[in-house]
Amino acid sequence: MSNLQETWVYLNASPLFHLTLTLVAFQAANWLFEKGGRNPLLNPVLVAVILVVSVLYFTKTDYGTYFQGAQFVHFLLGPATVSLAIPLYRQWGRVSGSVLAIGISLLTGSVVAIVTAVGTAWLLGGSEILLASIAPKSATAPVAMAISQELGGVPSLTAVLVIVSGILGAMFGPILLNLIGVTDWSARGLAIGTASHGIGTARALQVNETAGAFSGLAMGLNAVATALLVPILWGLLF
Repeated sequence: MSNLQETWVYLNASPLFHLTLTLVAFQAANWLFEKGGRNPLLNPVLVAVILVVSVLYFTKTDYGTYFQGAQFVHFLLGPATVSLAIPLYRQWGRVSGSVLAIGISLLTGSVVAIVTAVGTAWLLGGSEILLASIAPKSATAPVAMAISQELGGVPSLTAVLVIVSGILGAMFGPILLNLIGVTDWSARGLAIGTASHGIGTARALQVNETAGAFSGLAMGLNAVATALLVPILWGLLF
């Protein structure tokens, strides 16, 4: 038993262990997703998060220790985001022919996302700090956290809300779009990217390249729109 504990202490202190844990958890989640017929409720990101958090909780591992290994995956977020330009380039003909529709859709989606989130929290008695934290939740995490900090919110809470928004959008977005009869892949991609940023875009790319390209475009433009609109709307409301 003593040898087992010593081995665990050694492994737990190694960044390689937590990197391996992250990769294995995602592979297991992806396997479950495929076995489940790509059911949106079995979203690989959600399942992987549950698996990793469960291991960290039961082993009493703090986030700082875990991130020493996970930072290698975190570093790849930049190149992964840049790579979204590839499907966008392939769909550039459709994008350039729909500039007005894309602009109106993004502006509407950004405003609705901000107003409904802040309005719901306000009606439920949320504090001003909570409202500031939730306002930019539909933008990608780095942008949302920066906006939250400027408004006096809690960036760490905003990061959690961003992840939750992305997971819920990836899980239920396609189901909702099916229910209301949205079948055009470009429209579906715009909706998912505007509401669910990177996680939703990853899901869209798994389903259809056109949807993934428009989702990646919406994710980037919504980050800009949110950065511009949130301070304006915040000033009008407060």
